[in-house]
Amino acid sequence: MEEIKTENLSNFIHDIIDEELREGVNTKVQTRFPPEPNGYLHIGHAKAICIDFTTAMKYGGVCNLRLDDTNPSKEDIEYVESIKEDIEWLGFKWDKCLYASSYFDFLYECAIKLIKDGKAYVDDLTAEEMREYRGTLTEPGKNSPYRDRSVEENLDLFKRMTDGEFPDGAKVLRAKIDMASPNMNMRDPAVYRIMHTSHHQTGDKWCVYPIYDFAHPLSDAREGVTYSLCSLEFENHRPLYNWFIEQIGFEEPPRQIEFARLNLNYCITSKRRNIRLVTDNLVSGWDDPRMATICGMRRRGYPAKALRTFIEKVGVSKAYSVVDYGLLESCVRDELNANAPRAMAVLDPIKVVIDNYPEGQTEEITVEVHPDKPELGTKTVTFGREIFVERNDFMAEPVKKYFRLFPGNEVRLKGAYFITCNSYETDEDGNVTVLHCTYDPETKGGNAPDGRKVKGTIHWAGPKAFKAEVRLYDRLFNVEDPAGVPDDEFVNAINPDSLIVLKECLIEEGIKGAKALDSFQFMRNGYFCVDKDSTPENPIFNRTVQLNSSWKK
Repeated sequence: MEEIKTENLSNFIHDIIDEELREGVNTKVQTRFPPEPNGYLHIGHAKAICIDFTTAMKYGGVCNLRLDDTNPSKEDIEYVESIKEDIEWLGFKWDKCLYASSYFDFLYECAIKLIKDGKAYVDDLTAEEMREYRGTLTEPGKNSPYRDRSVEENLDLFKRMTDGEFPDGAKVLRAKIDMASPNMNMRDPAVYRIMHTSHHQTGDKWCVYPIYDFAHPLSDAREGVTYSLCSLEFENHRPLYNWFIEQIGFEEPPRQIEFARLNLNYCITSKRRNIRLVTDNLVSGWDDPRMATICGMRRRGYPAKALRTFIEKVGVSKAYSVVDYGLLESCVRDELNANAPRAMAVLDPIKVVIDNYPEGQTEEITVEVHPDKPELGTKTVTFGREIFVERNDFMAEPVKKYFRLFPGNEVRLKGAYFITCNSYETDEDGNVTVLHCTYDPETKGGNAPDGRKVKGTIHWAGPKAFKAEVRLYDRLFNVEDPAGVPDDEFVNAINPDSLIVLKECLIEEGIKGAKALDSFQFMRNGYFCVDKDSTPENPIFNRTVQLNSSWKK
């Protein structure tokens, strides 16, 4: 696993930790990443992962993965496995993999303690009635008529809830705090609800399950977490987080610190909208390379290091901001430019016949794997009388400052020879089908002994090149804020050119047999990776990012 350096990282969270370590408030740093396994992680989760893990790493502490599996009706082991894969791919390793469900017995005892202390009660209000009693931001709520049940009655009802006597929604256990609190989260929040649903970890042991706001702080405290790092939407939940921990009596409570979530333009991270994209077949699945999911970005060929660099550049603050997608693409481009091997791929081929090259003869041309990494060595590609070039590298009637192939013009073939275009053939519709050229055998390697220069250098595919499918991916949405588009107009915000499939591409033989997710720079065309569905019989390459940003708002 690649080493991740954290010694130079600094942000306001680290400033708080530095001060508390100096003052002896804490003697260790322990964090956790606590996703709910009810879907696939996205780029916003990647920011939280980086913050949680690098903070622990910087201070020599530990970070646990804790799956918040308190709502079994929406969770699945498939999501558990995908979350683990995403974290490991990003380059991090948890100290322990834990589950909120591992604490169910402990959490149940905590609920019993609240009841016995007169801090929780069983409520019979319906969900709709509970909303009415809760009040508004400007008006206080009012007490439930069941709020003053005795401890004995509450214990009995809670046991009967646990024994499965009541149907879903019939009763709920609520904390008894303050229905007039200006913080809506403190107005007698739910603690346990009835849910007759099998759990992917505990089976049918339970038919009551703890609410997230109850399970989360107590799991943190029980686990020994010192810093609970979360996004800003949980800031208003912090008083409740602290209240539960205080009521149970933990002597060294965790400290919750909030940071601004990652908002990326031209992207959707809403689970509801993403589900619609998948179920309506607007994308091929959760790992579609156009999705903002981590698995989608991985399949597209984004390097894990590029995502970490991007998140580091975005920084950690409390200020709301929207980050331009171009910054992410720039990080991806920089990482691939430094490390991706080079290859020649002709995406829209047109045949070239070199009339003065001996028929039946071929030769091996040696080319470098990477211009800045001689340690990667060289490879060979085959040259012959018939080769292929990009269709847009020829114009019968060239425009001004066009230096590629046209009748009478000479260009350099990358790593091979100078060739001059003499004529071309067309079909009955006037489409160019074949170019006829001659080559200068004295220019092997791309230089002329007489010192003459050419202004155009183009790539090519030789007689041993293999056919492949190439998928040209672009941004899924053509509006900057797709989350703000109404539901009935959502489909219209999808970029119709977000995926273009090319079937007859020719790729140099030097990279035949490349494995899934292997990345390359296709010279002059962009950065590409091998798709997971690629086979030796049907090779598939995904465009990761273009060589230069061409996106216009």
